[in-house]
Amino acid sequence: MKTKPMIDMSVWQGRVDLEDGELGLRWHQKITPFEHSNKHGIVLFGFACDEGVLRNKGRIGAYSSPQIIRSSLANQAWHHSGDIFDGGDINCDDKDLERAQWSLGKNVENALSHQNQVIVFGGGHEVAWGSFQGIAHHLTKTEALPRIGIINFDAHFDLRNPPHQGVGSSGTPFHQIAQYCEANGWPFNYACLGLNRGSNTQALYQKADDLGVLYFDDTEMTHANFPGIQRGLSNFIDQNDYLYLTIDIDVFPASMAPGVSAPAVRGVSLDIIEPLICHILKAKNHQGNPKLLLADMAEFNPNFDIDNQTARLAARLAWTITHGMKA
Repeated sequence: MKTKPMIDMSVWQGRVDLEDGELGLRWHQKITPFEHSNKHGIVLFGFACDEGVLRNKGRIGAYSSPQIIRSSLANQAWHHSGDIFDGGDINCDDKDLERAQWSLGKNVENALSHQNQVIVFGGGHEVAWGSFQGIAHHLTKTEALPRIGIINFDAHFDLRNPPHQGVGSSGTPFHQIAQYCEANGWPFNYACLGLNRGSNTQALYQKADDLGVLYFDDTEMTHANFPGIQRGLSNFIDQNDYLYLTIDIDVFPASMAPGVSAPAVRGVSLDIIEPLICHILKAKNHQGNPKLLLADMAEFNPNFDIDNQTARLAARLAWTITHGMKA
């Protein structure tokens, strides 16, 4: 497997409205390959991988999702002011998940080091361990003890203990991150919003409590409780210098997101999650720079999608995040 991802720009196709000039532009007319640019902006990577979900005994199919998300984004109207680049896909074709996660981390690190923000399209939620390696290695170049706040919208904690040392899955990334933080003397600052209590054992809740995780169940993620959730999230954000946002598409109701590895019976609606994402995007550090450096999406499974419904949801999330970043 090569460290440098392959960039395929052929997927960026769509409608052209010449009569509207610059105001009629769409994503496929603006995005450019990352390798050809020295400008600063937002870099998109794909993590084409099923291995983590397979190890976690889930429904595979997320491997093809990065290109399908790009295809859904391609025809979206352009309302941004900065540059967005396609950095290509890191493919896990040989079952060597750990190598693929390392490669993703190196590419995320490189993009961040060139003053870009990054969005990664998974793949299963094993993408998170690769993404975190990237932001961690980037920040250790300048800081001994970076405070990274991990915000996960998810029906699952994904804090499982691996069955064997060093063998992770889509269910273990935040356990692996917690171990990394402990080994390096860093705080493990993790917030998980949208949990399905029936899909997370008592052992996982106990582990989350022991680790000081901020969490809300899906039954708590309501309009009535929204002010309290936003206050809790604001306090979490204030305690951290940098943010890493990760979204497991299975946090949404199955009626909205049927194309996932583990569909949610209840889930959390977009009109609750989207304003919280926008709240995260507005967070600034003391220098006035965005705290959010990195975001990813996981568990979109095109094999089970209906009329590209989940693909459109993932594209909307990507559009919202990029619009709230520098671009």
